[in-house]
Amino acid sequence: MGANTGDPLQPEQSSMSKPISLRMDALTIFGLVAVSLMLIFYALENRSPWFILAFAGACALGSAYGFLQGAWPFGIVEAIWTVVATWRWRTAARG
Repeated sequence: MGANTGDPLQPEQSSMSKPISLRMDALTIFGLVAVSLMLIFYALENRSPWFILAFAGACALGSAYGFLQGAWPFGIVEAIWTVVATWRWRTAARG
């Protein structure tokens, strides 16, 4: 049935008919940059231990994004990855 019109022939307005907004707020852009950096630095880890450290930094940014966005499980997992990547960097830098 039609929404708010009482006309059974009028289609209902749904969320599917709303225009899609491609605007992103600053927090979303921050998250996109953090996760993109994680991907790039992870792919480059075999080239230098410094890319492992850069990956750890990107994980820390991803963790901050998770907490700021309200997805605290994501923030915790990324914080753990930060510790693991830092440990891997220390091991690779020594040996």
